[in-house]
This record gives sequence, structure tokens and C-alpha cells, in this order.
Amino acid sequence: MWIPATTLKNGAKPKSHMSRNLIYIKMDNKKIITVFGATGAQGGGLARAILADKNSEFKVRAVTRDASSEKAKALQQLGAEVVTANIDYAGSIKNALEGAYGAFFVTFFWDHFSAEKEVEEVSNFVTAAKESNLKHIIWSTLEDTRNWVPLDDDRMPTLNGKYKVPHFDGKGAADQLYTQAGLPTTFLRTSFFWDNFVYFGMGPKKADDGNYYIAFPMDDKKLCGIASEDIGKCAYGIFKKGISEVGKTIGIAGEKLSGYEMAAKMSAALGKNVIFNNVTPEMYRGFGFPGADDLGNMFQFKRDFNDDFNGVRNIDYAVSLNPELKSFDKWLSVNASRIPLA
Repeated sequence: MWIPATTLKNGAKPKSHMSRNLIYIKMDNKKIITVFGATGAQGGGLARAILADKNSEFKVRAVTRDASSEKAKALQQLGAEVVTANIDYAGSIKNALEGAYGAFFVTFFWDHFSAEKEVEEVSNFVTAAKESNLKHIIWSTLEDTRNWVPLDDDRMPTLNGKYKVPHFDGKGAADQLYTQAGLPTTFLRTSFFWDNFVYFGMGPKKADDGNYYIAFPMDDKKLCGIASEDIGKCAYGIFKKGISEVGKTIGIAGEKLSGYEMAAKMSAALGKNVIFNNVTPEMYRGFGFPGADDLGNMFQFKRDFNDDFNGVRNIDYAVSLNPELKSFDKWLSVNASRIPLA
């Protein structure tokens, strides 16, 4: 489609096509996906996946709190439209959604350690989305563990008087806000980020015996894991499938491995003897770092309800969404050198 350049706003500079002494600009018909958390792991994976696909029917509007950051500038150089927005304000979100076909919504509990704030952030997403004309939303979410472990169940401690696993429960409870609002939403349930071994202090720790240990309370149960960037790539696959995915809950994982299997693979990749230390949930909760009680409960939930948690995370379907989906070995081949060995 060609339109007269005189209709352009804000003094935009058109690519010229001379005809009858008029300048015209060719308009692309690509649909805008507004990506929140675009400079983070999940949103960044989605943004880069779209930008790398030169035949994509979509284009990226990357939302960030700081458009001057190096990550934001890198996305802009790849062809993204970079905008700033504050998810504490629905009006700010609405501005970022203007004219968009779809949106990827994600929150980051570890910024503030508050499930209540996550629910407020989702409420702002929903309020803004209701006033927009979005055709497809992907909401990155997790289970509300209280559906399995009620607050009065003493198998694991209740935290903050309201939650069992706060960084799960707030997201899971917020799912209903999208449904009640009638928004066209796909609920994307994620898995344990292998990137936590790089960034979150979960990497192998050297003990006095000279061996390295990874520790979490899973017994011999399988832990669903995934490369964080693959979450974004799977989200892109969902957008490509289109509105047929609206209303679905889709769980994804790259591989399901026990702690013992993960330790063996890390040993081979790192050239160190890595051993899985199967601590108890009580011991993990007592490690004392910020969020240890939350994560201790999380691992216990994944252990005690392993079939339920793993059953909704389908590796084959994740591959259909993202043919480049990494196994743990593949992830290690790229990232082993980045894992700090304390």
C-alpha cells in the first residue's frame, strides 16, 4: 500500500518513490506485538525471535523502563520500536498497546518480592488491554499452588499469611483477571530457568572435599527446565499459530531431569565433579538468602506434585512451537563457561 507522504505525522522522513512530483511511502502491513519485559529474558527472547525472522508477519514494539539502556539500544538496532512504560500505571501500558495486534505480558516477582504487587501489575495490564483492541495476548504465568496445598495444610509453611509459593501464587491467582475480562489470552506456563545456574546463585558450590554441589529438595523427581530465551521463542510460535491458541493453557519445558541427571551433565560440561545434594525442604528454606523460603516451598511443590506439574508441560509441543528448543546438554554447550564456580 502506498500513501501520500503529506499524511505522515511528526515530521517523519519517508523513503521516497517519485511519481507526478509527489513523495510516497510504502506502508508495511505487519502486525505489532507489544512485548513487555523486552530487555529481560522471556520478553527479550520473543523480541529477538520476531526480529530474526525476516518473513515474519509481526513487528516488535519493545517496552522497557529505560530506553537508553544497552539492551534497549540493541533491540532498536535490530529493528524494534522501543518505547518506555511503567506497569504500575494502566495509562502508561495503554499507550504502549496503541495500535497493537497482540501483547506479551510478564511480571518479575524478584524486583519487589510481593505477590500482591504482581496481582496489581496484572490488574493494570488487564485494565489497559480492555481499552485496547488486542486480538491475542500471551500471559507468562505459573500455578496457584494453594489449589494443591491449602493455607491450613501444614506440609509446607504458609508465607506472608497468604501464600505457599508467593512467586507462583500471585501469577496463578491473576489468571482469572484475564478470563473475567473476556480478553483473548493464551496462558503460558513456564519451567525452571536453567539460566538460574548463571544468574541466581544456584550454580555448583565447591565443598571442602573438592567436589562441587548443586542443592535443592527434589529427591529423585524430575525437574522441568528450559532455557529462558526459549520461552520467548515458544511465545513467538504461539503468536504464529494465531487466535486458535486463545483460551488455552500451554505448558512448556526443554527437558525433564532429576537433580542427579543434571549434576552428571554439568560434570561433563564443566570438567568438574558435580554432585547433587538432595537437601530437605526445611534445610533449603533455612539457607537464609532472600526468597529461600519461597524457593524451598517451590521445589517441595514440584516434588510432591510432580506428576501434576510435569504433566502439563509438554516438550513435544514446545518443539512444535520452537524447533530450536534446547536440551540441557545443548544449553550447557553454550552457557557452561558462564556458570560461576564458587
